[in-house]
Amino acid sequence: MWKYTSPGIPDEQFIRGNIPMTKEEIRVLTLAKARLLADATVYDVGAGTGSLTVEMARLVPEGQVFAIEREAEGVTLIKENCLRFGISNVTVLCGKAPEAMDNLPKANVIFIGGSGGELAGILDKARACLKPAGRIVINAVTLETLTSAQRLLEEKGFEEIEIVSLAVTRWPRKGRSHMAEALNPVFIISGNIRSVEDGR
Repeated sequence: MWKYTSPGIPDEQFIRGNIPMTKEEIRVLTLAKARLLADATVYDVGAGTGSLTVEMARLVPEGQVFAIEREAEGVTLIKENCLRFGISNVTVLCGKAPEAMDNLPKANVIFIGGSGGELAGILDKARACLKPAGRIVINAVTLETLTSAQRLLEEKGFEEIEIVSLAVTRWPRKGRSHMAEALNPVFIISGNIRSVEDGR
């Protein structure tokens, strides 16, 4: 398996199934924007196959990751991938956000990879679930989700909102040559809630 402390586990090392997976290069930048501490509590909303769940859990060995996924196949894949990589600090929740976020401990970071059309409600719940100075990271693959995320984060009082667009092209060998293989572009939107010390 992956013996390194750095993120970026190759895609082929994960058990995939038919659930969309956040690709390796996207995961690396997403994790950088999350600014994780070793003892952080993290939610992975719309966790899919669990590729980000596994990577986050490895970066918070003294913390806890709560992986929320509404598809039964995804829940199974998350559990299988956690077992595959020897991850023990993940709790997998089968359910739809925002309801599945009820009764969880307060989070330092909330990642939203899939919202099922419930982004506004999820961000309302996230705002209530984040600790002071908590951080949110959203991955979006459509312009509509990007514009909604930006507007909603501003409306709900998040600060230092940052948007990065990432278009990755891999160059695998095809016979005797290397041919371009482009991944779908992804927007990574991040922001913070105000800390208590801000006094605002």
